[in-house]
Amino acid sequence: MRRILYVSSAAALACVVPTATPATADTSACTHHWSGPQICIRVEGRNDWNSVTGIWVNPPRGERSRAVRLTLNSRQLGQPQTARRVGSTLSYHWSAFDTGTGTKVCVRFDRINRLACDTTRYIGDRASF
Repeated sequence: MRRILYVSSAAALACVVPTATPATADTSACTHHWSGPQICIRVEGRNDWNSVTGIWVNPPRGERSRAVRLTLNSRQLGQPQTARRVGSTLSYHWSAFDTGTGTKVCVRFDRINRLACDTTRYIGDRASF
């Protein structure tokens, strides 16, 4: 009876769980300075279609918002956006768009000379199990 139950459970699970899910190219990077502002970038997506989040990890308590700029290969994309406080950080999220692959994506907060950058990558149609 147990054997039938195990085999039935395994068969049911195989029908429900897909055999392959698309791999993503989600990455993040932060400035490596131990003092002063800590700036991070998070790139989420796949191949040339990504969303980007700029994060100021340690803003002063009184800082509620700050302009943040997004650059692709050193060229500013659109107008500066307003990062707002979420908990103890300031952040802004750009929805998914065509970043291209092999593109150096950077975020910079106004009045802070530090950049957080990452490079998009082509990962193909790989699948992870």
